[in-house]
Amino acid sequence: MVLLETPRLVLRRWREDDLAPMAAVNADAEVMRWIGDGAVRDEEQTRRGIEAIEQEWDRHGFGLFAVEIRSTGELAGFTGLSVPDFLPELLPAVEVGWRLGRAHWGQGLATEAAAAALRFGFEDRGLGRIVSIVQLDNGASERVITKLGMLPAGETVDPSCGRRVRVFQLSSDRYVTMTR
Repeated sequence: MVLLETPRLVLRRWREDDLAPMAAVNADAEVMRWIGDGAVRDEEQTRRGIEAIEQEWDRHGFGLFAVEIRSTGELAGFTGLSVPDFLPELLPAVEVGWRLGRAHWGQGLATEAAAAALRFGFEDRGLGRIVSIVQLDNGASERVITKLGMLPAGETVDPSCGRRVRVFQLSSDRYVTMTR
């Protein structure tokens, strides 16, 4: 069982009691504004999403972690690695991503969690490159991506929703140089 810890967070696999708090995150229109077409998700859609995450763990040996606040045990959202199947032109690729509830925005938690996910991808899973995909005008996520040291790699359109996205990438060589 993979478990990562940072100063303020625990990144772990999903539990049944994560469903309700993650469904609350997914039901917030402001949180979902930059995800796909911006539609919120209900509890059943969230359940199917968590099941798909767990299947990705089984298939690839990586996936999206449930992000828990160490001091309270509260589920903040998720971060981790996934295959961006929704953007076939990038494949083969592994994406680092995150989604946190609004109560956890503006505290550096997304950067802290995503940095741990990158470390896991490069150091534990031996990935050569990790990308991040962000819809244009999502300045908050672009700031996280910049803090992670990722570099612009182009723009395209997400065919699932027709929205323009910017792709960033980080190579394992650059990661090693940055972390020395």
